[in-house]
Amino acid sequence: MRYRAMFGMLAVGIALLLPFAVPVTASAQTYVPSPGVETKYSGPGPWAVTAQQGFGCCDSTGAAYDIWYPTDLGAGGFRHPIITWGDGTAAHPNQYAYLLSHLASWGFVVIATENAQTGSGADIAGAVDYLLGRAADPGSIFHDRLDPDAVAAVGHSQGATGALNAMIRSGGRIRTAVPIELPAQIWCSTGSWCPDTRSLTGGSVFLVNGSSDGIIAPSEQGLPVQLVGLQSMRAYYDAVPPGVPKVWGTLVGPNHNDVQGQPDCATASWPCVEGVYGYLGYPMAWLAARLLGDADAQQAFVPGAGEFYAPNPNWINQIGDLGPR
Repeated sequence: MRYRAMFGMLAVGIALLLPFAVPVTASAQTYVPSPGVETKYSGPGPWAVTAQQGFGCCDSTGAAYDIWYPTDLGAGGFRHPIITWGDGTAAHPNQYAYLLSHLASWGFVVIATENAQTGSGADIAGAVDYLLGRAADPGSIFHDRLDPDAVAAVGHSQGATGALNAMIRSGGRIRTAVPIELPAQIWCSTGSWCPDTRSLTGGSVFLVNGSSDGIIAPSEQGLPVQLVGLQSMRAYYDAVPPGVPKVWGTLVGPNHNDVQGQPDCATASWPCVEGVYGYLGYPMAWLAARLLGDADAQQAFVPGAGEFYAPNPNWINQIGDLGPR
């Protein structure tokens, strides 16, 4: 995806699209997860994790795959669900290592292309095909240890667009997507690569953004979709077609690159306010609900009753529609 450079945008154009608001902020490194599901999944899972850069080759651009996986693969006959990850523009999977290792500690095999231009979703989806190919190889450590019916796409920024596009074009193979800091459509060239939740026909989606990310992934927009397109998280959420399970929430404080925290902002790209802390619990709980069948995690996202929607100093804009039950 050919995202426009941030400083090439006209300020007047942004002002037309986005409402004026003072960013909501929180003190750095004070994130305390809610009791219950968020606390459970904010902590490390029960699996020790092995990470390997350059595990395999290659995607359509020649980029290698990096991987995070439970060290004791297949223990007790367990078949591991898959997460395919999409980097932000010009980023590398290692910049998200804390988050990706966290996901793997809960039993997921996480594969990430080193390609930093993943907006089309083709190489995010291709990583799943690569990994399932390894699972079919009797000589692979993944042989008969993966669950091909439990696949998620997760990504940040341009990779969030790619995660959506990968699910849309996967023919049902990818069951859920977690786009983190999904860029407003103004940041991409027009065409089939632009993020568009109106194109969802199946799967499910959990949209996550930070309250300080008012430029790339704002919560609200100043003009209606009919005039300016999908330029906010609320617009993306509202555009998901009926029947597709969807949830949206905004973390109070984080900016565009907090998800790169290791876990704090010391080595993250600018702008980062607090670090990765808030991105650990509920996103992992969503994946556990959708792909691991965790009943408590499923209940946490039930509108009107779930823990996720309770008043919470760390979250705003919690809204969801899980469709017919």
